Amino acid sequence: MEDKITKLQNLIDNSQNIVFFGGAGVSTESGLKDFRSVDGLYHMKYDYPPETILSHSFFYENTKEFYRFYFDKLLVDGIKPNAAHKKLVELEKAGKLKAIVTQNIDGLHQLAGSKCVYELHGTVAKNRCERCRAFYNVDYIKSFNGDVPTCKCGGTIKPEVVLYEEGLDQNTVNKAVKAIASSDLLIVAGTSLTVYPASGLIRFFGGKNLVVINKDDTINNDAIGLIKDALFIKGKVGEVLSKIVVNISE
Repeated sequence: MEDKITKLQNLIDNSQNIVFFGGAGVSTESGLKDFRSVDGLYHMKYDYPPETILSHSFFYENTKEFYRFYFDKLLVDGIKPNAAHKKLVELEKAGKLKAIVTQNIDGLHQLAGSKCVYELHGTVAKNRCERCRAFYNVDYIKSFNGDVPTCKCGGTIKPEVVLYEEGLDQNTVNKAVKAIASSDLLIVAGTSLTVYPASGLIRFFGGKNLVVINKDDTINNDAIGLIKDALFIKGKVGEVLSKIVVNISE
């Protein structure tokens, strides 16, 4: 492990255009659960799998049940940025990290202080009325305590997260692809690269150095070829990145 950390340190020291591609494993160290995880709470309280509940059609057909899951699993109070988020802020301030491409919707990168973040699946921080398109922040949504959030006009509010059956925002994808394609070091972390089309974006990386950080070595078979020459570090993202030294004065 220490040898691999040393290699990662050297790669970062010698790179000037780093892009970080992160998945759910980046946020789990903050206390957020991967909603695909099988736990007692899920089995006791929900009659549908997460992929069904978090779908476009389910939102409109069973809005109340959607929000019951959404409040319970995705709007968790007291969640704060962890060591991974904070180290990425340091790398950005040092001028090395040019962009973060994330599959997460929790907004923790921005909360930590990161500026250039491409949220492929949207964010819980932004919500709009389906009727008048008025904007509401997450605090307003939380004030409904699990009930269906409604606009002042009476319309139902929908979070600006990409649900199953919905396409990614093309402008966000284009910016993410441009960042990945121009990077000299791509760090893929906290993801098994199973969520498409987001995970497919790493195929646009044409740089020399690729690093994969994940707590286990389970990677989607379709992605193996894309990362076969990568430096693979098995461990929690925050624990690994916290060992990296960044010179902010650079």
